[in-house]
Amino acid sequence: MIFSFNLYDEEGWEDAKGYQEGTKRKVLRDENCCKTILLKLPQHFHMEAHSHVNAEQHFVIEGSYAINNIPFAKGSYQRIPPNEEHGTFTSEDGALLLVMWDPAKKQ
Repeated sequence: MIFSFNLYDEEGWEDAKGYQEGTKRKVLRDENCCKTILLKLPQHFHMEAHSHVNAEQHFVIEGSYAINNIPFAKGSYQRIPPNEEHGTFTSEDGALLLVMWDPAKKQ
């Protein structure tokens, strides 16, 4: 069955727990240890460095944000390997990101 979402409608958005107040997320996929979300960063967003056991991918759809003061504008892509500390994250004007987590590979 085909599954579809409109990136820009207001349906499905919820508060993003564990993120700064005002951050919203729309879960597009959450199955078999894979997760894909749209993440709306509010103005003046800030998040401290952290790591994950899974690889993480970011696509900037609108706006911009920075990782460790390195700016990433609309259209950019970042891939963060598993277990690599990443951040601090900031966004002065806010951003819309597509974020994907891949399952951790067993060693």
